[in-house]
Amino acid sequence: MEALEFMKELGFITNPNNKLVEGIDGILSYIEEKSHERNSLPYDIDGVVIKLNNIKDQMMLGSTVKYPKWATAYKFPPEEVVTKLKDIVFTVGRTGQITPNAILEPVNVMGSTISKTTLHNEDYVKEKDIRVGDYVVIIKAGDVIPRVESVKKERRTKELPKFKMIDKCPICSTPLIKKDSNYYCPNPRCDARHIESLIHFASRTAMNIIGLADNTIDDMYNYGFIKNIPDIYKLKNHKNEIMLLEGYAEKMMDNLLLEIEKSKENSLEKLIFALGIRHVGSKTAMILARKYITIDNLMNASIDDLNDIPDIGEEISNSVYNYFQEEKNKDLINELKELGLNMTYLGETIDNPNIKDKSFVITGTLSIKRDDLKNSIIINGGKVIDSVSKKTDYVILGENPGSKYEKALKLGIPIINEQEILKMLNQ
Repeated sequence: MEALEFMKELGFITNPNNKLVEGIDGILSYIEEKSHERNSLPYDIDGVVIKLNNIKDQMMLGSTVKYPKWATAYKFPPEEVVTKLKDIVFTVGRTGQITPNAILEPVNVMGSTISKTTLHNEDYVKEKDIRVGDYVVIIKAGDVIPRVESVKKERRTKELPKFKMIDKCPICSTPLIKKDSNYYCPNPRCDARHIESLIHFASRTAMNIIGLADNTIDDMYNYGFIKNIPDIYKLKNHKNEIMLLEGYAEKMMDNLLLEIEKSKENSLEKLIFALGIRHVGSKTAMILARKYITIDNLMNASIDDLNDIPDIGEEISNSVYNYFQEEKNKDLINELKELGLNMTYLGETIDNPNIKDKSFVITGTLSIKRDDLKNSIIINGGKVIDSVSKKTDYVILGENPGSKYEKALKLGIPIINEQEILKMLNQ
């Protein structure tokens, strides 16, 4: 609290609602006070943060990997609003998953007008016995995502039809298949699946192509300009044709094409997430990018290597491994390479003068994993190449080396052992 007061004296803006209290009674009293003032504050809050005031005690308690032990967040109960469920419609996701969605009479929930929300899957709807025509309770889960929390069954004035899951894709009419609690359209050529995968690829958390919004992708798909991911990077070839369409001026197209080109420079984790590999979210994509550094390393990873990564379970490992075993996915990566997309992790590199801008060739058997050594060299600004030439800076020698060792001797390339490269990396 003294630090906050000092910052206030220096002219920094501090929150006037901060308060020093004592004991659990003081905490509960403050929570009660702020819960009543919540709607009158000039900003939205979903709770309060309780912190230990003594910094020495904070340091003694320490932190886990994910959170400090000297602070905790208290969340207010979510606001509940009742509205009528007008209909249930079904959408097709990029993986083919069929999702039931509630169409609601528009209602204001914590400052947002909600007219539609997901119902997740068949089990969710049946467990809560949600029926078209019901009055339902809407909350914002975590004060962010709207959700049908429950049904006001006492307000049913007549018998309403029970929910029935569809058995055919609402877009291509292909019979659905069920996996676990979800239904999927198995048709790989389903238009809805293609459009959703393109929307995901361009989205802010994926390749972040500003200007390539959902409705733009719908237009480009329906007019035949974008049918797959590589087509996004060929859109410049159709600029003049697109500008003949209503609502597509030259300035808009120039900005869109600029953003498409800019996205080629994204770090590897963005691309991994954008590919839409099942079970791979943005966090897992970052873990994979940091581990493998290049897309080629990831594509060549064995199932055992993937299973060894902390925070990645067997289901994710199998999904990643199987994705890169499919020829169509290998072809996609190769085409994106040819189109100029970056395939390397760009974060957390080290400016190591021993390694930076130098090329290394590895030959023979090492006591450490070869991929781990490759990744360490890349993170430190170097590169690992396959063949020895006059441009090679170092050959790293393991046991039972091959012909690369002989060629290095002939060309006079410096030869170092495993201990020496590790010393260079750690200096």
